Amino acid sequence: MAPLAAPPEFQHTYARTLPSLAMSWKADVSADPQLVIANSELASDLGIEPEWLHGSEALALFSGQEHAADAERYALAYAGHQFGSYSPRLGDGRALLVGEFVDQHGSRWDLHLKGSGRTPFARGGDGKATLGPMLREYLIGEAMAALGIPTTRALAVITTGELAVREQPLPGAILVRVAASHLRVGTFQYAAALGDLDDLRALANYSIDRHYPDIATADDRYLGLLQSVIDRQAQLMAKWMLVGFIHGVMNTDNVTISGETIDYGPCAFMESVDPLTVFSSIDEGGRYAFGRQPAIAQWNLTRFAETLLPLIADNPEDAIAPATELLETFPETFSRYWHDGIARRLGISTHVEGDDVLANDLIQLLQERRLDLISTMRSLSAHLRGDDIDLGDWTTRWESRLQLENATIEELVQRLDAINPIYVPRNHLVEEALAQAVAGDLDPFMHMLERVTHPYRRVEGDDRFAEPGDPAPGYRTYCGT
Repeated sequence: MAPLAAPPEFQHTYARTLPSLAMSWKADVSADPQLVIANSELASDLGIEPEWLHGSEALALFSGQEHAADAERYALAYAGHQFGSYSPRLGDGRALLVGEFVDQHGSRWDLHLKGSGRTPFARGGDGKATLGPMLREYLIGEAMAALGIPTTRALAVITTGELAVREQPLPGAILVRVAASHLRVGTFQYAAALGDLDDLRALANYSIDRHYPDIATADDRYLGLLQSVIDRQAQLMAKWMLVGFIHGVMNTDNVTISGETIDYGPCAFMESVDPLTVFSSIDEGGRYAFGRQPAIAQWNLTRFAETLLPLIADNPEDAIAPATELLETFPETFSRYWHDGIARRLGISTHVEGDDVLANDLIQLLQERRLDLISTMRSLSAHLRGDDIDLGDWTTRWESRLQLENATIEELVQRLDAINPIYVPRNHLVEEALAQAVAGDLDPFMHMLERVTHPYRRVEGDDRFAEPGDPAPGYRTYCGT
């Protein structure tokens, strides 16, 4: 294994390959940067020396105080459909790509600053981020990673020593984000709108080389790219739905080619099961409600497919039929991933006829009774240990199905406890922890972070982290811009 690096050796393959999609820019210099939290475990996993991450050199890098003559930073260009309406120029309005680095396992990562100041893509924004939303992104990203859901992650959060004016002045902050890449559906929309087929082809080839190298030499590699991204997004949607995650702003600029979850602005976790659940204050029409997320993913993938048509066939009209055929596989692919996932959460390891109906009936029952998804799934193992569970005759049907598993009660309990979490970021507790952190007390945030990054391990005395909040309507999330 290679030694840990301090700092990473940054490269700029994306900006060099696609200069029309990356604008060289400098971060604002923070007045009085302070490290709030550093992700030492992630740093070690990525081959970065944790001591460097906690030191002055890293702080200077993240806060714009590093003035090396060869330091390159890039604001990335992309377009996007926002709540169904097309915006031809979005881009990194308050973010910069510091560079790419290759970890000790040979994987390439982006290091990205969010809240680093205005760029030419800023439009009316001030280019700043505030502490609460950046800590939210850190917390939720780490929770998602612990749940096995593909996600961008945070390497650190720093404060800038400045105030950002929102409804009131708030501490300015920068999130140091790590991602497999920042390639988005919106990136392809921007490139397609430029009208340069060579640039679009270069973007597609770069995406294939970086994320799907197994299809790089295929004759139909652009159809292969579409199929690969469809599959990744179907997997991602299934994983979201299995834990009640609501993204809140599934615009095409927030759909990654890698299949990672990105942008945790107005996200939240559903508690009582209701497919129409919406938390985002800006989603007034419920476009991105919990139960609509798979269909929206397919809609977004259709926008992606549109950009690839001139690459799939010399005459784009000839590409419509094969692209449409692939897009039409999305519902079945999503359903397969979801049913496989829910079966495992029910302790089922082999598929027999009736399993899908059993799973669907459980979700219908939870919806009718407005039960909490996470705690109900976790209670299944407790029931096998002897606790009561009030799910009517569904429980009897489930117990009968488990008899086909050829497993002991203890083996079934272990299966269930290994996949059904105790702790997820409960919305009311997230808000409490963030409010206290902004007020200067980080301890509640760190306590919650410890629980949600070890979601399957029960800690005595911390039952409140497992309990859903008040089911009454009215909770709203905000994007923080």
